[in-house]
Amino acid sequence: MIENEFGAVDVDGDLVASRTFVAEDVLLLNNGCLCCSVRGDLVKMLAQLVRTKRGLFDHVVIETTGLANPAPIIQTFYLEPDLVDTCRLDGVVTLVDAKHVHLHLQDARAPGVVCEALEQVALADRLVLNKTDLVTPAELAALESRLRAINGVAAITRAQRGAVDVGTVLGVGGFDLSRVVDDAMFAPPPEAHSHAHSHGHASAEEEAACTDPSHDHGHGHSHGAAPAVVHHTDAVSSVSLVQDGDLDLDAVNDWLGDLLQERWQDMYRMKGVLAIAEFPERYVLQGVHSLFEGQVDRDWAPGEKRTSKIVFIGKGLDEAELREGFASCLV
Repeated sequence: MIENEFGAVDVDGDLVASRTFVAEDVLLLNNGCLCCSVRGDLVKMLAQLVRTKRGLFDHVVIETTGLANPAPIIQTFYLEPDLVDTCRLDGVVTLVDAKHVHLHLQDARAPGVVCEALEQVALADRLVLNKTDLVTPAELAALESRLRAINGVAAITRAQRGAVDVGTVLGVGGFDLSRVVDDAMFAPPPEAHSHAHSHGHASAEEEAACTDPSHDHGHGHSHGAAPAVVHHTDAVSSVSLVQDGDLDLDAVNDWLGDLLQERWQDMYRMKGVLAIAEFPERYVLQGVHSLFEGQVDRDWAPGEKRTSKIVFIGKGLDEAELREGFASCLV
């Protein structure tokens, strides 16, 4: 396990080592955030693990701080030559504090700034909704609805004291193209509506994720307890599109290429399966910001309807614009 501790004193590493792993199995990266100053150290550490302990482990779990933006870490596995041929990114799991997360999903933001809490939810393949015993059933249902509106792809697991099955965090397959397609993930997200929240205070680390002025990304945060009822219009949302008929591959490449070139910073995740004209196979794709990959999958079954589906997760998405661009790719 690789533990990223933002600060000079390693508390989490000691806790993890004492409960789950022996000390030598926990590798510490401190005094920096994985998405910023110590990414080079992460690459070196993973490369060293592969060289010295190949065959002795099945998974490497990287636990980041609450300050981390997952996107640069994800991109590292696609861009670093030392990792491309030796490691496969399995998935992103985000732990959500059901009691306090509403403090970090506020509408008030500096122009162009989205809090890491939103980015961590948006980029997740699985969400572990923790502290569910500290909120009411109505609050829990409202929060789940809101999380699905932000990220309509990620599966949500409820938990208390972080207790989940190991299968929730390992073997995710979030970046395995052969497992991208899941009809459940293409269900349209629920419409935004008012939610009721209980009052509470976030931990120091959670507060730092949105307020630390020294952190390079910049953050915004509304202080004080949340009002009893808040109408949310989160900057980050999901758009799910479904379209019957064959698509022109060149048109798809042009559309997505232009879209990512102009909006790559706002386009957090993209997943889909396409019916391409003259292709007997399904074409599956996914992307993170400006990184995008696609490949042919299994053949379309005899009699199976050739339907294209794509999900976008990002900031300030224009559903009408995306729908029009998708339709323009039809043969």
